Amino acid sequence: MKLQDIREKTVDELKSLVVDLKKELFNLRLQKSTNKLENPASISVTKRTIARAKTVMNEKTANAEKSEVENA
Repeated sequence: MKLQDIREKTVDELKSLVVDLKKELFNLRLQKSTNKLENPASISVTKRTIARAKTVMNEKTANAEKSEVENA
């Protein structure tokens, strides 16, 4: 998933995305342990996507808090 696609999502959508990606990462690790993983790079790609989603989520919450403080 591209960064632009992630940035277009809301915070709630990002939270559900992170949960889904963590489940996918678990399944990939399980496949790796049973030697059924076809693409080993998919684990690192999934980890990076989780990190991107969390980063964007933190940016959005920080910006929301900052704008609340400025408006108060």
